[in-house]
Amino acid sequence: MTKGKKIFSRSISYIIAAAGVLVILLPFYVTLITAFKTPQESAQNFFAFPKSLYLENFKTVFAKAGYFKYFMNSVVVTVSSLILIYVLVTMISYSIARNMKRHIYYKIIYGVIVLGMFVPFQVIMVPLVQFMGSLGLSNKFGLILLHVTYAAMQGVFLLVSYIQNVPVDLEEAAYIDGCTTMQAYVKVVLPLLKPMTSTVLVLNALWIWNDFQMPLMILNKLPDTWTLPLFQYNFKSQYSFDYNMAFASYLIAMVPVLIAYFAAQKNIVEGLTAGAVKS
Repeated sequence: MTKGKKIFSRSISYIIAAAGVLVILLPFYVTLITAFKTPQESAQNFFAFPKSLYLENFKTVFAKAGYFKYFMNSVVVTVSSLILIYVLVTMISYSIARNMKRHIYYKIIYGVIVLGMFVPFQVIMVPLVQFMGSLGLSNKFGLILLHVTYAAMQGVFLLVSYIQNVPVDLEEAAYIDGCTTMQAYVKVVLPLLKPMTSTVLVLNALWIWNDFQMPLMILNKLPDTWTLPLFQYNFKSQYSFDYNMAFASYLIAMVPVLIAYFAAQKNIVEGLTAGAVKS
C-alpha cells in the first residue's frame, strides 16, 4: 500500500471514529444541558449551553415526583438480581463445565440454556405475561426471577468456557488438603473467576437498571413498584411534557450505571480477553 493510500485510509478511519463519538456524545450533551436549564432557556434555544446551573429541576424531581421511591425500586430489583446471578449462575456454570465432558445430561442442559439466547423476546412475551400472572408473580419478585433467568443464558455461555480453562489440578490439591467440593469451589475456583464474573455482573447491571420492557409487562399495573425506566415512561404525560424535569430525571438515573461501568471497566476487558484465549 502506497503512502497516499495509507493516509487516505487513516483519514477515513478518523472520520468514522469522530462520527461515532458525535453520535454517542450528542444525546448525552443534550441531556446534560437540558437538565440544568429553565423552561424559558430551552424554548429559546434547545441546544444552547445554559446561562447558569439551574438546580430547581432536580429539586422538583425529588420533591414533587416521588423520584426517590422509584429510584429505590430500581436499586432493589438490580441488586437482588445481581446477587442471585452471582450465586446461581456461577454455580450452574461450574457444575456444567466440570461434568459436561463425562455426562451427556450436562451437555443437554448447557445446550438448552444457550439456545435460549436465540429465541426473540417478542415470541414469548405474551405467554410469559400470562404464565407469570397465573403464578401470582406479576410483582417485583417475579421481575427479579425473569432478570436472573435471562441473565443465565449469556452468563452460562461465558462462564462455562472460562471455567474450563481453570486447571482441575488446583481443585485436586484442595481435596488433598481436606476441602469438600463446595469449599474448593468457594475458596479456589470462585476467586479465579473474578474477571469474568465482573464482566457478567456489570453487563447485566447495565441491562437490568435500564430495562423497560419487562417492568412494563410485569409492573405496569402496580405504580408503587415501578422502576425508574417505567416511571420515566409515564413522566411526560404526568407532568405535561416538562422536558427539563424529564431530562433531570434521566441524568440522575445515568449516574449509578456510569459509576459502575467506569469502576469495573478494567475487569470487563480482562474477562472478555481472558475468556477468548485457551490455555
